[in-house]
Amino acid sequence: MLYIAVVGGSDCTKEERELARDTGREVARLGGTVICGGGAGVMEAVSEGAREAGGDVLGILPGSDHRLGNRHLSFSIATGLGEARNAIISRTADAVIAIGGEYGTLSEIALALKMNKPVIGIKSWSLQKPGQFTGPGIIGAGSAKEAVNLAVNAAGAE
Repeated sequence: MLYIAVVGGSDCTKEERELARDTGREVARLGGTVICGGGAGVMEAVSEGAREAGGDVLGILPGSDHRLGNRHLSFSIATGLGEARNAIISRTADAVIAIGGEYGTLSEIALALKMNKPVIGIKSWSLQKPGQFTGPGIIGAGSAKEAVNLAVNAAGAE
């Protein structure tokens, strides 16, 4: 089973919310499982999209109560780790899709890259290792469908 993490801000724009819902639907359509931080914003929207399409969503929560995740989660894990739970999200995923996001999203991206996980970005951070003009970094995508296809293909190459 393919695990695709979808990361992004708990506050997001209407456009980011729609991209996240579409991304969740696409992951589910291809038989993958969505992993997210389990909260609001991008996390809730991707969860909603995946569940609407019949998929499963695993929320890795920052707090100590598994019941405090968004209402669309299939399963939730209460870590009690705060933002340190970002490492668990990145480690568990076969690939990461970042949609928008703030510094918490950037930490998930950085951890995933450190762990040699493919990272796809939609209207998200642009990041390249200093002195490195080609090779690993954030792979840009223009749509949810393109991002999911890139993530699935990159994860299959792992």
